[in-house]
Amino acid sequence: MVQRTFIMLKPGAVERRLVGRILARIEGEGMSIVALKVVKLERESAGRLYEMHKGKLFFRDLVDYVASGPVVAAVVEGVDAVRAVRRMCGVTDPSKAGEGTIRGDFGVSIMKNAIHAVDTAESAEREIALFFGPDEIIS
Repeated sequence: MVQRTFIMLKPGAVERRLVGRILARIEGEGMSIVALKVVKLERESAGRLYEMHKGKLFFRDLVDYVASGPVVAAVVEGVDAVRAVRRMCGVTDPSKAGEGTIRGDFGVSIMKNAIHAVDTAESAEREIALFFGPDEIIS
């Protein structure tokens, strides 16, 4: 089933000029980028993105980090896109993500793991709506 998912390349990935390499990996796996933008998040917007972690010890640091510089937000479309992109990303901790995954190859730490990717189709819908209007997504 073709579906859409949301990804965000974090400030460290943008700063290290990894955007093209990461997006090329995603496209190389048969996924299409159907919306893309570079944005600088305010703390409030970053908090909404990570609201599922509110109350956890790392929440404030994560929000501060994501709001610290430009990010690249994208909508990715393809067969079983949520699962496929999560597999490409690897686990959150880059030291455990494995070689050949985005986080394993480009992540620096759990927080600075290069990419944010949703875990469910419902999360994808919510997070896509935080960044893109329907007229900004080209399929």
